[in-house]
Amino acid sequence: MAEPQPSSLQFFANAYPDGTLGADISGTVTVINDMAARMLHVTVGEAMGKPLGEVLMLQDSQGRSWLEHNRPFDSINIRTGIPEQSWQLPDGTEVLVTARLVRREPLGELLGVGIGLRGGRGRARLDRERSDLVATVAHELRSPLTGVKGFVQAMLNRWDKLSDEQKKLMLTTVNVDADRLSRLIAELLDVARIDTGRLSIYARPVDAALLVGRVVDSVRAGTARTIAYTAPDELPEIGADPDKFTQVVTNLVENAVRHGEGAISVTLSTDPAVGDRGAVVLTVDDEGDGIAPDIRRRVFTKFWTGGVKGGSGLGMYIVNGLTRAHGGHVEIDDAPGGGARVRVSWPVADDD
Repeated sequence: MAEPQPSSLQFFANAYPDGTLGADISGTVTVINDMAARMLHVTVGEAMGKPLGEVLMLQDSQGRSWLEHNRPFDSINIRTGIPEQSWQLPDGTEVLVTARLVRREPLGELLGVGIGLRGGRGRARLDRERSDLVATVAHELRSPLTGVKGFVQAMLNRWDKLSDEQKKLMLTTVNVDADRLSRLIAELLDVARIDTGRLSIYARPVDAALLVGRVVDSVRAGTARTIAYTAPDELPEIGADPDKFTQVVTNLVENAVRHGEGAISVTLSTDPAVGDRGAVVLTVDDEGDGIAPDIRRRVFTKFWTGGVKGGSGLGMYIVNGLTRAHGGHVEIDDAPGGGARVRVSWPVADDD
């Protein structure tokens, strides 16, 4: 006997990456995709037409079944769904289950229930990532806070015995640590905005050469390293939020100082072949060990630190996020004289 052809509903159900099954008002399974069948250890043929309770063999820690606990077919008419809950298969495997109550119209007659299943490994991985994030943030915050606490306590305990120069030195150190805390908090807020798509950008035509020059002068004042800066006389304006563009340039130049070696070269040029209007290209080279090709993509991930000189590990993630939000892109290559080259292409401002 030939196998029955799957219905169009079954076909589309199989397109979902998570497990999906549905039952009508009588509690009979009317659709189940391949993923749900594998998770529930049945075949699609075995599940179709069976009572939902015989297919959805899930229990909680108290031995209650999903159907018994949630009673979807006895729901009042204002109930629209069942939030995600953790349940277990007979073999102990965790399954995350959510459900949607299907009604003919809002507050109307219940027609059936649609159920979504996904493995618990995804949530466990997400929980681990969140724990790692909390641990990393706590570590980064604790270091400057420890310095602030230590110097303030020392001044309170020994105020009369400290000279004015010693007090000034301690207060200067506290101020530096407070600035570090402020920068880290600002970076974390930027990361959250980038992740959630809530980044506010106020783009307008700006002079890239002027902004880059200011950043280079500022970084030069705080380092003994040589920083060369080159920009053409005629450079088109870029479309950018000046604060965000300045943040990108600052992160790149400071990263070159912190993680690179030797002289640093900062160059502006144009590339008319990029995009509809061309692009202004910012190139930052150093003379260090460079970045190996196999880890260059990881540089743009959160909390990635590849050097021994520390840092929050957020700088390049923010550089990439801010640049992409403006329609540009970032790439990493080898500098001509050795070391790392970071190249940022930024769209030219619209003539309109």
